[in-house]
Amino acid sequence: MKQEKIRVIYFTDPICSSCWTVEPQLRKLLVEYGDNIALEYHMGGLLPSWDMFTSGPISKPADVGHHWDELGARSEMPIDGEVWRADPLSSSYPPCRAYKAAELQGKENASRFLRRIREMVMVENKNIARLEHLEQAAADSGLDPARLVDDYNSRSQQLFQKDLELRAQYGVRGFPAVFFVNGASNQILVYGSKPYENYEAAIRELAPSAEKKQALAGEDLFDRYPTLTTKEYSVITGVSMQEAEHILTALEQKGAIQKQPVKNGVLWRNPHPGT
Repeated sequence: MKQEKIRVIYFTDPICSSCWTVEPQLRKLLVEYGDNIALEYHMGGLLPSWDMFTSGPISKPADVGHHWDELGARSEMPIDGEVWRADPLSSSYPPCRAYKAAELQGKENASRFLRRIREMVMVENKNIARLEHLEQAAADSGLDPARLVDDYNSRSQQLFQKDLELRAQYGVRGFPAVFFVNGASNQILVYGSKPYENYEAAIRELAPSAEKKQALAGEDLFDRYPTLTTKEYSVITGVSMQEAEHILTALEQKGAIQKQPVKNGVLWRNPHPGT
């Protein structure tokens, strides 16, 4: 009998920097256990507005910029806080709603869209509360930008509200919050920036017979994920950061991938995704 997939209920936000730092772990999880899990993204609404936001030492946009710069250096994931000084977001609700609009064009499309808007805000200094950037992200991700705008204006608020209600139901107060739930309703929460072993342990506990696939590497990994940071390549393939840099540089030198230097690191790109 085929084993029922584990639900992975992921509460996140497009501007959540800690969520960006666990992209390597979640991408590795999908590579190794993708056949055993059903991943759901739910938007958390991290920043309703600055009038309604307090989080420890962070009370204004400049504070976020400083935090991002520090986190980028510490996490080895490239993050640039300049957007919070040059063109700060007034709320994360617009990109949350845009993700819900993107979901109406398919979950895989929406996943690509979420990754693209994360890259825009984390390393390209783009204010993803602005509709023009969300439209561009839709185009970059293979979605219909006009449809995304229509759905954003008509249906996204109600869909986003359902995510906020689910967040309250699960008692989520911060991100990333990843709930693993099996068919018997047993549940494990992985909260915050945790190493890959925590995610894998949740799978092994809830589904001991889950089959682990061998991690992809080299150009095959870029066929799966058209953009990767050095840290992501290191975590997914299980090599050191130094070895990952060596492999990626060799791939770039032979023209297989392109190098986009950014603050605190590099974003490596497949120049011909989907081919």
